Amino acid sequence: MTTSPTPGKVHHGRNIKRLREMLGIKQESLAITLGDDWSQHKVSRLEDKEVVEDEILQEVGKALHVSAEAIKQFDEQAAINIISNTFHDFHDNATASAMNYQCSFNPLDKIVELYERMIKDRDELIGKLEKILDRRV
Repeated sequence: MTTSPTPGKVHHGRNIKRLREMLGIKQESLAITLGDDWSQHKVSRLEDKEVVEDEILQEVGKALHVSAEAIKQFDEQAAINIISNTFHDFHDNATASAMNYQCSFNPLDKIVELYERMIKDRDELIGKLEKILDRRV
């Protein structure tokens, strides 16, 4: 039987687990990052602890690229809300940006310019090769 955490009570281990999972990091990978003293089993036990010592929180935070304070204060529901709101904002802004995008040059002009340059380079190369052949004969 799993018990739900008491409202307002922080569970450091569960926060570490949620952050690790959100970042797509496996326990074994986190253990390797933390050093030789760590194993997958030790990370698993850490994630079961309600209160984690500050020194270990600092280590884990560094390995996950977050602050120890972020681990202590992590609120999964708030993170989901932020991600959800950011996604919609991004989508709306991207659509608006795409609708307002106007090219400052004519792409066809650029293609013609490129072909003209390629023809000129080809003609110069043919001229150089003809000179080399004339010297040999």
